[in-house]
Amino acid sequence: MTRKRLLHLVLFGVLLSAEALIALFVHDGFVRPYAGDILVVAVVYFFVRIFIPENRPWLPAAVFVFALLVELSQGFHLVERLGITNPVLRTVLGSVYDVRDIVCYGVGCILLAVYERAYLRKTVHR
Repeated sequence: MTRKRLLHLVLFGVLLSAEALIALFVHDGFVRPYAGDILVVAVVYFFVRIFIPENRPWLPAAVFVFALLVELSQGFHLVERLGITNPVLRTVLGSVYDVRDIVCYGVGCILLAVYERAYLRKTVHR
């Protein structure tokens, strides 16, 4: 169990670092808006897997629903309505709704489901 938690902690750290580097240094029309949105669901997924290391086939779907709710909150301008001024919280919650973000979250969660399935097979056949 500890090995699984450590693996997911390392993956979380690597992906979070990649997200931070993208946010700080990449200003293009593909990596930042699309790859960043695909990676963000993986960051959330591996963060949750630190605390729930057992295989959970439903987890990618739960992460997608969470990402969808965050994106919908952007469509309803929740950050502005709640008067959130903290720049970190504003960045995490976002403020611009875009349906393409939802597509990227879906792609990321499909990749996570494939990972979950492969990881489940690997751990079951040991």
